Amino acid sequence: MTGTIRRATEADIPGLVELVHALAEYEKASHECHLTEEQLREALFGAAPALFAHVVDEGGEIVGGAIWFRNYSTWRGVHGIFLEDLFVKPEMRGKGYGKSLLVTLAREAVANGYARLDWSVLTWNQPSIDFYESLGAVAQSEWVGYRLSDDALEKLAATTT
Repeated sequence: MTGTIRRATEADIPGLVELVHALAEYEKASHECHLTEEQLREALFGAAPALFAHVVDEGGEIVGGAIWFRNYSTWRGVHGIFLEDLFVKPEMRGKGYGKSLLVTLAREAVANGYARLDWSVLTWNQPSIDFYESLGAVAQSEWVGYRLSDDALEKLAATTT
């Protein structure tokens, strides 16, 4: 591995936004990705940051990254990490960057007394599923994710209780 894993800085924002859009394209959902540099800058470095990121810096180029936030387990009584995005540029895969990003997040969790490192993966993404399982990750098949967004979110918000 020739790249360096480090916390993202403001200078990394354009590279991270590029990675997020590349991930959306890989996941066949480019039309759903509207992230701007301004939005990501505010989320990571604004007055009340609630998002964190690590990058793979190879010779000054951002070739991979992990964007995450803290979650909380009421059952365990401590925080955890939810990995929102993990992406390494296709031409940079096979160098150990994805694993190094996950190792970095696992160390972050352990160092802070967090109980878990969670993420989601698309059911059709078998290469990623195989990779995660090779690290000891276990699919949470008894849970089904739900989401409210767009019109459904607006409709529920407008409901009187």
